[in-house]
Amino acid sequence: MVRGKTQMRRIENATSRQVTFSKRRNGLLKKAFELSVLCDAKVALIVFSPKGKLYEFASSSMQDIIERYKQHTKDIRTENIIDEEKSQNLKREAESLGKKIEFLEDSKRKMLGECVASSTFEELQQLEQQLDRSVTCIRARKMQVFQEQIEKLKAKEVMLVAENEMLSEKYNVRVNEESMEKRVTIESSEEDEEEEIEVDTGLFIGQAAPESSNRRRKNKPIIMMPN
Repeated sequence: MVRGKTQMRRIENATSRQVTFSKRRNGLLKKAFELSVLCDAKVALIVFSPKGKLYEFASSSMQDIIERYKQHTKDIRTENIIDEEKSQNLKREAESLGKKIEFLEDSKRKMLGECVASSTFEELQQLEQQLDRSVTCIRARKMQVFQEQIEKLKAKEVMLVAENEMLSEKYNVRVNEESMEKRVTIESSEEDEEEEIEVDTGLFIGQAAPESSNRRRKNKPIIMMPN
């Protein structure tokens, strides 16, 4: 069976209440002393009895501890105030940004020709002027981009022309070298053929015929004499 927690309430009997106060007070003062010694903590304890009698304990100067407590609570209040101010500022900024976003979205819809039924003549005229300025800026930027593209194409054209001329020069030099080599080869072949031609100047006297009329000798005429 699980025992329930006993509810704490005021002791009705005055004598019992005074005895309990004395015991618990002494135990509380003892625990405060032990805490300050064992843990090197700054401890201050203030107790008023039911009759208004003061009991206190301080591990150091009571006044110093109280001043430190006041400063600490003041810092906490200051931090809370600062945090609250920051929170309010952020809230106001969020509301302001929300209104700006709503205004921009409304302006965007109107520029697209939407939601203009409720606009006044002045608002429509102002919107028209704004659109004219936008179109002028867009056209100016378009012409700038177009001019930049033209300049890039011109530079590319110059580069391609220079590259074409360089390739043409290389091709002409190569063709001339090949023609020269071919011409030298042809002339060499013709010289070799001329050297191989045999000159036959046979002189026949009498009835004797040349023994080897088909024989060829290089660079020497053949004269046949009668036997």
